Amino acid sequence: MSSDLDVFVGNTTLIDEEVYRLWLDGHSVAEAVARRLRGGVLEREGTSVAVLQSDTRDHYRTFQMLERLLHAPPRLLQQLLFQIPPERQALLVQRYYAFDEALARELLGKKLSKGTKKELDEVSARTGVGIRSCRRQFDNFKRVFKAVEELRGPLAENIQQLFLLPPPLARDYAAIVFFANSRFETGKRRLQFLSFADFAACAQSMMGHWSQGALAPEAAEPDGDLPKSFLQDLKELKVLVTDKDLLDQHKSLVCSALRGKISVYNELEANFKALSRALVNVGGKLTHARDVRDFFVDLVEKVIEPCRSDKWSPGDLRLFLTQYTAAPRSLPGFRHQALWERYMAAITACLLRMYHD
Repeated sequence: MSSDLDVFVGNTTLIDEEVYRLWLDGHSVAEAVARRLRGGVLEREGTSVAVLQSDTRDHYRTFQMLERLLHAPPRLLQQLLFQIPPERQALLVQRYYAFDEALARELLGKKLSKGTKKELDEVSARTGVGIRSCRRQFDNFKRVFKAVEELRGPLAENIQQLFLLPPPLARDYAAIVFFANSRFETGKRRLQFLSFADFAACAQSMMGHWSQGALAPEAAEPDGDLPKSFLQDLKELKVLVTDKDLLDQHKSLVCSALRGKISVYNELEANFKALSRALVNVGGKLTHARDVRDFFVDLVEKVIEPCRSDKWSPGDLRLFLTQYTAAPRSLPGFRHQALWERYMAAITACLLRMYHD
């Protein structure tokens, strides 16, 4: 009597995505087992509680050993101890560095320091994100910040290369680094309607138009700081509101172009000078650290709230900003058109992103 026996031997490291998610969320082994039980794993797999507990502990041990490699993802690709397929490696990295936007919104613009980390208990309570997960995500933000703060070149590209993140996630981390560098105020009550995604979009616009890489690609300076020379040059734009003739001509050009095209024409004509002073002066003050910090507060207080009060629609604002930016080309006494358009490109993108309830 003979029998056939098929044997398969392999050393591929098995990754259970559900258990990985539970580990990333900061659950203990016991909590993870309880959640798996409630999810019906015993019925699906036909196993026992003891086996489930052992399986969960094994996965947690594996994740804890992998974590030191996840701190520097290229090492995960180079190591030979864990045989993990490339697509699984990418999944491990992407999910490890994924973050809760509610948490990122709370931390945006704050210094990534020990003092901020001590506040995570309160942040966890406000956001509903588990404290262990909060600490892991905070450490990820700080790790990325430290890795790229002195590097030359585009932030998002540097982050993507160093941490092997997909482009959208790398861009979000670039926004976090940008805000941590400039320390923009984001916590004031009048800014609470703005989401992380809103601020991230603004950061991309500002880096895209105002960073050293945007101004002089050959210089390849870090994108995390706004160039002091550019901010200093913005003072030249004040001539648009300090020179009465230029201010009157600018108003005439914009109002003529928009007559009959926007629903708030009368409000625009009455408030043009105040609105123009607000738009120009926001940039003219950016040489002072305090005014850089209040950049978004100023945009909301001096532009968005007055426009809301006058019932501007997003379409009205878009048409106005388009004509407002283009009109100085026809002002004979204005000699800073390239600087103006670069400045207003980011201001326009920020305002249109922020103009919502």
